[in-house]
Amino acid sequence: MTLNKHTWCVVMAGGIGSRFWPISRTDNPKQFIDVAGVGRSMLQMTFARFEKICPRQNIVIVTGDQYADRVREQIPGLLPYQVLSEPLRRNTAPCIAYAAAVVSQIDPQATVIVSPADHAIFHEDKFVADMQQAVQTVAVHDWIITLGAQPVRPETSYGYIQFNEKPSLPRALNLHPVVTFTEKPPVELARQFIASGEFFWNAGLLVWQLPVLREAYRKHLPAIAEAFFGLGLGTPWEELERVYSQCEAISVDNGILEKADNVHVMAASFGWSDVETWDSLYDTSRHDKDGNAVFCDGNVFTYDTHNTLVVTPSGLSKTMVLEGLDGYIVAANDDTIMICRRKNEEMVFRFASDVELKKLIDNK
Repeated sequence: MTLNKHTWCVVMAGGIGSRFWPISRTDNPKQFIDVAGVGRSMLQMTFARFEKICPRQNIVIVTGDQYADRVREQIPGLLPYQVLSEPLRRNTAPCIAYAAAVVSQIDPQATVIVSPADHAIFHEDKFVADMQQAVQTVAVHDWIITLGAQPVRPETSYGYIQFNEKPSLPRALNLHPVVTFTEKPPVELARQFIASGEFFWNAGLLVWQLPVLREAYRKHLPAIAEAFFGLGLGTPWEELERVYSQCEAISVDNGILEKADNVHVMAASFGWSDVETWDSLYDTSRHDKDGNAVFCDGNVFTYDTHNTLVVTPSGLSKTMVLEGLDGYIVAANDDTIMICRRKNEEMVFRFASDVELKKLIDNK
């Protein structure tokens, strides 16, 4: 299959993956880990997925400066412009603006797909078909297309997209005008969303032509547009630091999508999860006869253990013996073991904070 040379993908890979502690840490965040136990990191799987949609040299990865070398280690042979380092984390709107500025230097008429680096896609052929349809649609309509996944539970850690039931186009029944965006609703509101049948989960994927992207920034985030659209590959690091330190930290959802009147949502035909939490990893994994999901290189022995997630990083061969657990997370790395009820996984932030504080005290 011939790939369109004007199709580009911007992969956002700057997150710190704090919800996946202790496997994911600041120095080794989720996107660089083989969370699903398939032999490739989430970034590597994302990159390979987009190689089926656009030329390899058209995939640009935006990451924190401390992770740039890690990106190049995991995906060898990238050209200089394919790894863009951010001096500071400023959410997705500045990240996308920086990448758009670089892409515009190379291909001013590009169609740009924006994707997180650490989401799970379960049917890649359907994913490719959906992306191709979105790219073809924005080629003839000045629209911003976002992808929506069918919700299957009242998830409170996801964003929701309300859509108009009338299709955007007579021959595209899977495409609808967007009505509203809601970020991480409380559980009762999430239940109402699902019951209404008018909402998708926000899959965090965007497709738009570069001129439409730039115009959206100029209209809705003019300060970011002015600061970032003058940047490029030759921008001195000190200038990047200045721009990032002075810009607003804001998501593209809050800054543009919630305000724009040309946003349409495509119903994703592929299975999707943002794998944002331990529980979401459990929900999207294969389970054994006792409902356990196990991702370990070593041996795991379970006795009267049910509905439990067991995870160690690839290459860490530990023998695990578990008895009497029901509905737990057991996650271990080379120096830490966490055992936590799945329903209490919000405690992970406290666990990580307490452990790091103790290490600081002990090292004084």
